[in-house]
Amino acid sequence: MASIKPLSDRVLVRPDSAEEKTSSGIIIPDSAKEKPQRGTVVAVGPGKYENGNKIGMTVKEGDKVLYGKYAGNEIEIDGEELMIMRESDILGVLS
Repeated sequence: MASIKPLSDRVLVRPDSAEEKTSSGIIIPDSAKEKPQRGTVVAVGPGKYENGNKIGMTVKEGDKVLYGKYAGNEIEIDGEELMIMRESDILGVLS
């Protein structure tokens, strides 16, 4: 299996699967499914440097996060769909 280590302030996220049914039990067709906006952090970069000072990352591997609808870039590693994005694209950590 290939692995990827994000650089700078980037984060690798495994998106949650899209909803198959509504809460009332209606099955959603593939063409109408919305892109998920939450996922699990898989890997974290070391942080970035600004004005000579290192700014560490606030998220860590295993965190459940919420991110913007158009955040990041979709990539595929060994057949698995992942998202790579800047930490600033993450809206919050779910608890």
